[in-house]
Amino acid sequence: MAKLRFKALELVSQRTVSEVSSPSQKISDYYGENVFGLDAMRSTLSSDYFKKLRRAIDAGEKVDRNLADTVAAAMKAWAVDKGATHYTHWFQPLTGATAEKHDSFFDLTSDGKAIESFKASALVQQEPDASSFPSGGIRNTFEARGYTAWDPSSPAFILESGGSKTLCIPTIFVSYTGEALDYKTPLLKSLHLLNEAAVPVCQYFDKDVTKVGVTLGIEQEYFLVDRALFDARPDLAISGRTVFGHAPAKGQQLEDHYFGSIPSRVHAYMVDFEKAAHKLGIPLRTRHNEVAPSQFECAPTFEDASLAADHNQLLMDIMDKVAERHGFKVLLHEKPFKGINGSGKHNNWAMSTNTGVNLLGPGKKPKENLQFLTFFINTIQAVYKNADLLRATIASASNDHRLGANEAPPAIMSVFIGQQLTELLDEFERTEKVPMEKGDNMYMKLGIDKIPEILLDNTDRNRTSPFAFTGNKFELRAVGSSANVSAPMTALNTMMANQLIEFRTKVDELIDGQGMKKEIAIIQVLREYVVESKNIRFEGNGYSDEWAEEAERRGLSNIKSTPLSLDVYHRAEVKDLFTRHNIFTEVELNARHEILLEEYIKKIQIESRVMGDLAMNHVIPTAVAYQNKLINNYKGLKELGLEDDYSDTMLESIKKMSGYISTIQKNVVSMIGARKKANKIEDSRERAIFYSEEIISYFDVIRHSVDKLELMVDDEDWPLVKYRELLFLR
Repeated sequence: MAKLRFKALELVSQRTVSEVSSPSQKISDYYGENVFGLDAMRSTLSSDYFKKLRRAIDAGEKVDRNLADTVAAAMKAWAVDKGATHYTHWFQPLTGATAEKHDSFFDLTSDGKAIESFKASALVQQEPDASSFPSGGIRNTFEARGYTAWDPSSPAFILESGGSKTLCIPTIFVSYTGEALDYKTPLLKSLHLLNEAAVPVCQYFDKDVTKVGVTLGIEQEYFLVDRALFDARPDLAISGRTVFGHAPAKGQQLEDHYFGSIPSRVHAYMVDFEKAAHKLGIPLRTRHNEVAPSQFECAPTFEDASLAADHNQLLMDIMDKVAERHGFKVLLHEKPFKGINGSGKHNNWAMSTNTGVNLLGPGKKPKENLQFLTFFINTIQAVYKNADLLRATIASASNDHRLGANEAPPAIMSVFIGQQLTELLDEFERTEKVPMEKGDNMYMKLGIDKIPEILLDNTDRNRTSPFAFTGNKFELRAVGSSANVSAPMTALNTMMANQLIEFRTKVDELIDGQGMKKEIAIIQVLREYVVESKNIRFEGNGYSDEWAEEAERRGLSNIKSTPLSLDVYHRAEVKDLFTRHNIFTEVELNARHEILLEEYIKKIQIESRVMGDLAMNHVIPTAVAYQNKLINNYKGLKELGLEDDYSDTMLESIKKMSGYISTIQKNVVSMIGARKKANKIEDSRERAIFYSEEIISYFDVIRHSVDKLELMVDDEDWPLVKYRELLFLR
């Protein structure tokens, strides 16, 4: 292993910056060129069919057979003209990754002539093997049939890899019996639900609103390490994180990496993957160094939420493939290195109307501000009532390493809104009676007319808040860097839609039942929500012990482990929320709970196994060999009569090494025994909790002794690539 480490270091020393030619065109000239988007549709379809397809995309109208035949022919001609030889249904199973099965356009006619063929049936539906994808018990392994179905709202695209090109058709994925086996199906349902719930509320203020969509901007954090160093770390290669590694003398304490000059090799890599992303219509605009050494971030502009989710999944794949060309490996694990910041995926969420209004953006007039407050306060209320559900949607074994550490939002769900909006809501709460004056006088007495003074940069950012208002959107900061964002977005959309339905019901009861004026009724219900949801609002340091104590007094949950947080899926109110609105059936909810538990168990199991292997087969043999060198040296000194302070220090080192080695051996053996015991537990929840509470308890004990040995063993002998090499050699 030591030889492998130094061979890897030698390879790094020989790296040069990959040549990346600057695009001769403006980004706008080649942006989306590999996407069957509106321009491609317009140029390949007749005017009538183009309009039909637009209605299917924008209004969700059904795609009939004639339209499907026409689109399939146009899509094939466009793709083949660009050099594509194969096509695939591109979907998002519950593995968290994307999936694809490539089929050739090539076909034979009855007389043996070779042609390029792509029928409507191949566009609209296919049957991938569903037996080996996670189903949570919905499908038996011998029941293989599942269906992928074309999603017209997300444009097809051409993916270039290994010198070939493949037409990728975004689809949903369902079982033979109709249950969703993917992340996308429930997301699309939640977006439809939110539109239906939000439009009637918007019409309190503007009768021209006929559609409300969700916009999403996803900031993606990641680490880059040299590929050779990655390959020399079995734990990174197998589990995605380093289970051992002593902190380097310099980490992120000088804060000199954040927004610093981007290293040349990294910059070349960024330019390369950005170009690939732009060709695929992914609107990346931002690149920069993040806080931790070797950590970086990219971010796109806002898009429709479903498309943004697709693009983020595609982006992670592109980043990984392009990294190979540059001798890098992208690390998307939430906490690949102990002692420095982990990586998240900040979801900037808002709602917009067909009239071009951002419903979370303060307007210029009192009436517009009341509309803003309506959606703003209802969002806070929705999160307050469903905080544990939101926590469950961002739970994973990898994110547990990050949540609550001093760089990520804590496991306590809270909402940050800034000083000025806090003062406004407090004023709302203090005003016992709604002024009965008409028009602007009423708004002025409530302070609503003052909202335009709140500029975007006057609402400060709180990096410790899981759910923060940032001027014209809410930012869900707790999502992990490797996660599929569809899960938390589905929950957020659903809880918001449910909240708007309840709000509208209450307002209409006051208007119709009590004859109350519309504005007065709206304000009265909003005041109730402001008072009720006050405990979820927090403006301070979410990392502090004081906040944990305060949150407990407020009745807020602090669920720190994934297995326990997932219990929310069995709560009656959560099942009712999802089933009543047809987002999930109870069978689908139970299945997802089971899948998430199994995923957690397997990931901790893998980490435990790689930890035991490295400790017993690499670290201990190296430490014993070095200890023997010290023993022989110590014996030689005694034989020569050179016993002094130096020999005493050496003897002390030998004793310490023996203690660390013994601790590692005992705890690895105990951990293996505990793992065997865990694997006999039939109930998935109980087994996951055992892994969380028992197996993980060995991790820090073993790691502490290994990391101490790293400081004692000769650098020339140490088998694992060290943190200083992983983080600073690029």
